[in-house]
Amino acid sequence: MSTLLLTRHDILTLITMPETLKAVEQAFTDYALDKAAMPSKAYLTLPLGDFRAMPASVPGAAGLKWVNVHPENNKLGLPTVMAIVVYSDPETGYPLAILDATELTAYRTGAAGAIASKYLARKDANSLGLIGAGKQAQTQLLAHSEFFKFDEIMVFDRSSESAERFKSLFPNYPIKIVSLEQACGADIVCTLTPSRNPFLKLRWLKPGAHVNAIGADAKGKEELEPEVLANSIVVVDDIEQSTHAGELNVPISKGSFGIQNIYATLGELTSGKKAGRSDPQKITVFDSTGLAIQDIATARTIYTKALANQAGLNFDFIQFEQTY
Repeated sequence: MSTLLLTRHDILTLITMPETLKAVEQAFTDYALDKAAMPSKAYLTLPLGDFRAMPASVPGAAGLKWVNVHPENNKLGLPTVMAIVVYSDPETGYPLAILDATELTAYRTGAAGAIASKYLARKDANSLGLIGAGKQAQTQLLAHSEFFKFDEIMVFDRSSESAERFKSLFPNYPIKIVSLEQACGADIVCTLTPSRNPFLKLRWLKPGAHVNAIGADAKGKEELEPEVLANSIVVVDDIEQSTHAGELNVPISKGSFGIQNIYATLGELTSGKKAGRSDPQKITVFDSTGLAIQDIATARTIYTKALANQAGLNFDFIQFEQTY
């Protein structure tokens, strides 16, 4: 047997947002129905960033993502987030593929936000606010555009250069560069920053707004002021991760929010265990921490396509002699 090596270039030729959305939504459903397994994410914190080890299995697939977050990498011309996935045969443990997962991570995170919006945002939502104009803003826009038609896309970034660069990448979209407060006034708001100082204020949100809190993915990170959570219907991707490393980690540690106030997991919505939005005036919040099941489900789709398209490089990673 050989191991398939897939580079970033290979991934870019294989990955699509519609297929990622389908794989990720099914992964959330499988997880809610106990058809997928995912131990807790393990963190290795270093002076300039951190690493996360993320194992999971979904029906027919298993693997591990090893991913870093180094906020200062842009100064070196490197992505803030880089990752690889070791994709394994669940029956034998053989490493079927090793693939670059940097683009995969961006796509599956964008997909999770859009899936949450599909179930929690108002059906007539026609404006999108993006707080932070980095790579994740790109995939949030691509993913949401599969479900919604936006008349207005409002973008805020502390760097006007970053905001202008983002706008230039999407010339056919109705993008406006606005203030932070204006961006928070959209029907769907995505917070996409590494902030440890909450900035999104309740008074900036319109009745019936939906917020995807994406940026807080490690202990101490926080983007929403406590009043937002206290006055919202809160859905998480995973209770364990969200309470220890997601948007909820700081409010819970300070006692301003309790686990009992979580309405549902996203998998409970996608599987039909619980209903999505029912009140057009309520604010809803999705706390996204990023789950390994998303990575392995997306890797499964990519691996299957790679085989069909004869993409990548086959490598005898494990050489052994059969013994009797």
